[in-house]
Amino acid sequence: MAFLKFSKDGKSQKLLHLLKYRNHPELGEALGKWFGDVIKSQDFFKEWDLIVPVPLHKMKKRRRGYNQSEEFAKGLSQSLNIPYRNLIRRKIFTETQTKKSRLQRLENVDQVFEIQEDTNLLYQNVLLVDDVMTTGATLCSCANVLLANGAKNVDLATIAAGGRI
Repeated sequence: MAFLKFSKDGKSQKLLHLLKYRNHPELGEALGKWFGDVIKSQDFFKEWDLIVPVPLHKMKKRRRGYNQSEEFAKGLSQSLNIPYRNLIRRKIFTETQTKKSRLQRLENVDQVFEIQEDTNLLYQNVLLVDDVMTTGATLCSCANVLLANGAKNVDLATIAAGGRI
């Protein structure tokens, strides 16, 4: 699921740039609350036990000061009354994917993520969230980690989807 359609040079791109690069973490939380209200109106929210944000590498998070996907997860969590937890760790620093092809993106995130220690996901229905999805490579890699560690189902939600595929 995606809340917005991503369009280059459009309002969604401007909004995401404010969130990611202009120090506006409150936008992520507000968008999460808003999208959560939409999801509730569609009666989907009863299907998840847990919300998990896609992680940033600790170096990138330190530089930015926050993880925009975690801010989105916080808003969804508040609106849907479902806990969120940072269960995935990015073990390898990767460069931005914005100018990479689909194949390059898949290769760039292969084997990049791992589950946090002492995580039990057995029989859990997880909502995995990220800021934007273009090819789905990052979300796919994270979903595979969750499924390999016992998650029953993994659904995906992003602030925006689209862009260069």
